[in-house]
Amino acid sequence: MAEQNNISLAEKAGKYLTFALGGEIYGLEILKVQEIIGMMSVTRVPRTPEFIRGVINLRGKVIPVVDLRIKFGLESKDDTEKTVIIVVQVSRGSQQVTMGTIVDEVSEVMDIDAGQIEPPPELGAEVDTDFILGMGKIADKVVMLLDVDKVLTGGEMELIDKVTQA
Repeated sequence: MAEQNNISLAEKAGKYLTFALGGEIYGLEILKVQEIIGMMSVTRVPRTPEFIRGVINLRGKVIPVVDLRIKFGLESKDDTEKTVIIVVQVSRGSQQVTMGTIVDEVSEVMDIDAGQIEPPPELGAEVDTDFILGMGKIADKVVMLLDVDKVLTGGEMELIDKVTQA
């Protein structure tokens, strides 16, 4: 069992784009990141959940934008000059969906090896931590490594599809 855990931790090792959100540091697999853009005007789509900030026109393509602060249940905050949109590729079945995620600020790209990663903590059945790949231990910090494919549930991804097709 422990050997299988090591294999999965080894698979999680690699380069992560780290960013701040509400005083915590998170990481996204660099291979899922398409680009980082400065904050721009986001068109609100009526009757969508609050965490869906709206859509942007990125070089002629309309993409949905999710506010990770709200999605993670953090207090909403005004955008600053450090607020950015991280454009990511999310796997949905056999499809790739391009989506923007608003974060407080981007930190750096970190190389995190398997020895620095621990499994997500067990917080009980009612707490969904499926979207956390693991906890990276870097110096005296903890970086929550996110599985961008699982940050939104299947139903939320269907809603995102409808928003971009509307």
